[in-house]
Amino acid sequence: MKVVPLNDKILVERLEADDKTAGGIILPDTAKEKPKQGKVLSVGEGKPLDNGKRAAFQVKAGDRVLFSSYSGNEITHEGKEYLIMTEDDILAVVD
Repeated sequence: MKVVPLNDKILVERLEADDKTAGGIILPDTAKEKPKQGKVLSVGEGKPLDNGKRAAFQVKAGDRVLFSSYSGNEITHEGKEYLIMTEDDILAVVD
């Protein structure tokens, strides 16, 4: 089964959190923050415009993106966690 976002929605897989701090301290699971980076897996068709066309996305599948802590809606599909968010929730694309 495949998850296909609708309209202006984007499907993002959250990247794994770091296990160590910059100083080399190993963090337990309870101390880790949820990562604010993810990989775009798929995008919808775009936001419908008044003229009947759709707005183009600035991100594409495969892009690594930054987003705020409370962005999007978490879903679980086949045992994996994903986020569905709008393009407005994305802060930047990381090269």
